Amino acid sequence: MINSNYLQSVKKQFLYYKTIADKAIEQIEPKQLFVSANDDSNSIAVIMQHLSGNMLSRWTDFLTTDGEKEWRNRDAEFEESINTEEELIQLWNKGWDCFFETLDLLKPEQLETIIYIRNEGHTVIEAINRQLAHYPYHIGQIVFYAKMLKQTEWESLSIPKNKSNSYNADKFGKEKSIKNFTDDELKKLQ
Repeated sequence: MINSNYLQSVKKQFLYYKTIADKAIEQIEPKQLFVSANDDSNSIAVIMQHLSGNMLSRWTDFLTTDGEKEWRNRDAEFEESINTEEELIQLWNKGWDCFFETLDLLKPEQLETIIYIRNEGHTVIEAINRQLAHYPYHIGQIVFYAKMLKQTEWESLSIPKNKSNSYNADKFGKEKSIKNFTDDELKKLQ
């Protein structure tokens, strides 16, 4: 039961973070995806390339091959190699599709299976948790960057500024329930 709940919970959390990134990206102009603040910064496009490359490497043949594939060129993920929003979104979604398809195929009894990333053994749970820390880290960068680049008013992706009290009043005005925090949040974002 717990393993099944775990898989459902992480799927919802990853979907929530992908949706946040998508909604942030939708708020900026396509050319802004390729803006870097300086030589040591990555553009949103580069961050998206990196995440997609990571997902394709880690989640292709997840249970049977090392997560750092020989065909992956991680260093190239940090170079501006895509020039259009369409191509970038296609690559972004390709990575997420690979990831979600793999998660959907996992069975609770596989969560203790050992997989390898760079020749280091992880349980499936550890590998998922590793990415649950990694992907939101970069998605936070995407959101922060998009907010800085936005030329007009930003549409909040979480609790709007100065709205915590009304948000909490709404939550505490309802009966207690057991559900994933993303259930309501995803509805608001869609």
